[in-house]
Amino acid sequence: MSFMEWAVQLSVIFIGLSILIIFVRLVIGPSIENRIVALDLLSANAIAFIAVYSIQKNTTTFLDVGIIVALLAFLGTVAFAYYLGRRNAP
Repeated sequence: MSFMEWAVQLSVIFIGLSILIIFVRLVIGPSIENRIVALDLLSANAIAFIAVYSIQKNTTTFLDVGIIVALLAFLGTVAFAYYLGRRNAP
């Protein structure tokens, strides 16, 4: 097994463990702000997982999916921020 295959397998394990920890924070989060940050971090880890999977399969096809996920995550974060700003306004 080459170093690249070993590094990809190790990164898949770490990203998967990170996704599990973030999902626990998403469920337990005491406030809506914590849950929004957890969702944003979950989308960032999903993008990382897509990138590693693309490296593992040696294709660039899946990177388009990562770009779409990044765009949707950004728009979702902006929408949540707008909602929280309107909720706390007098």
